[in-house]
Amino acid sequence: MTIDNQPATRRSDARAGLESLGDLGLDGLDLVGLLDADGARHSDDRFDAWVSDIGPEQLLDLYEDMRVIRRIDSEATALQRQGELGLWPPLLGQEAAQIGSGRALRADDFVFSSYREHGVAYCRGAGLVDLLRVWRGTTQSGWNPYDINMATPQVIIGAQTLHATGYALGIQADGTDAVAVAYFGDGATSEGDVNEALIFAATYAAPVVFFCQNNQYAISEPVSLQAQRPIADRAPGFGVPSVRVDGNDVLAVLAVTRAALDRARTGGGPTFIEAVTYRMGPHTTADDPTRYRDPSELDAWRGKDPLARVEAYLTAQGALTDERRTAIAAKADAVAAEMRSGITALQDPDPLTVFDNVYAEPHTGLARQRDHYSRYLRTFVGSDGR
Repeated sequence: MTIDNQPATRRSDARAGLESLGDLGLDGLDLVGLLDADGARHSDDRFDAWVSDIGPEQLLDLYEDMRVIRRIDSEATALQRQGELGLWPPLLGQEAAQIGSGRALRADDFVFSSYREHGVAYCRGAGLVDLLRVWRGTTQSGWNPYDINMATPQVIIGAQTLHATGYALGIQADGTDAVAVAYFGDGATSEGDVNEALIFAATYAAPVVFFCQNNQYAISEPVSLQAQRPIADRAPGFGVPSVRVDGNDVLAVLAVTRAALDRARTGGGPTFIEAVTYRMGPHTTADDPTRYRDPSELDAWRGKDPLARVEAYLTAQGALTDERRTAIAAKADAVAAEMRSGITALQDPDPLTVFDNVYAEPHTGLARQRDHYSRYLRTFVGSDGR
């Protein structure tokens, strides 16, 4: 991947774009976009400089990332349907929001995500099997957070925003210019945790970016029921500048995220990004969206597909040749095959390993629970409880 997350050149108008972040979400109409649904490139003086280093070759890399994670997502969904995973939360339709923001991050930034940010985890370097092992039920954690500077996915809705803010305060105390980034959905903004995190972040000018993927649904509840104004409008009330971006436009997401990260690194404090996108699939594979979603709505959003617009632009530029297209598809299939073979080869863990790594040091309470569970398991056929 050749995307440089620290472009060497900056322009004064880009800095001006940062200063105006607080104004962008207020009327609910100003949606930052650089590449429209038809693949046409548009200019925006506030944010063009943040992607001045992105030419056709770099955009091809972003396209490849999106194509790969879409393939990962479809393979994981198939694995769940075939009984190899217990559950899977699809990201179909949200590839641009995740890749655009994920590729803006620096290695020392720290990510706190929800359970749907598989694309961000891929950008951070999570192993293919590590993306799935929790959903297979063979472990309590997919990866060591400090190996990739990304916390394991948070299932408790919105709690990760507090974690990110606390981590950002630690960054601030250490005097480094790393940034904490919290990912969450539109539904999470109704949780008290998110609002509390915004208060603390604003009060202490914490170097944190709040990245809300507004995919239009909190499980089965449309965003229109919980937000009578654009979600980005809420943050300024806490003293956090906000920006709304076309979440299906990978170039615009990259630009806006870079701007927010730079603002945090240089002492500007937190920024709230609302990436307006759409969840094309179910909330999880246990969900049936046909019970609450009009098919015509789905059709309308298919016309805004994040991959199709990049493909149209690159094809018009002569950059996406048949040879490159074939190579990208082959890579995506190879990644899916590697992931499938790795996850299906995993063995079920010994039941008593549920007590491993719960505490840094052993103690009598944990030993007592282990003993009770061990005796319980022995009541079943087989000494190991299987």
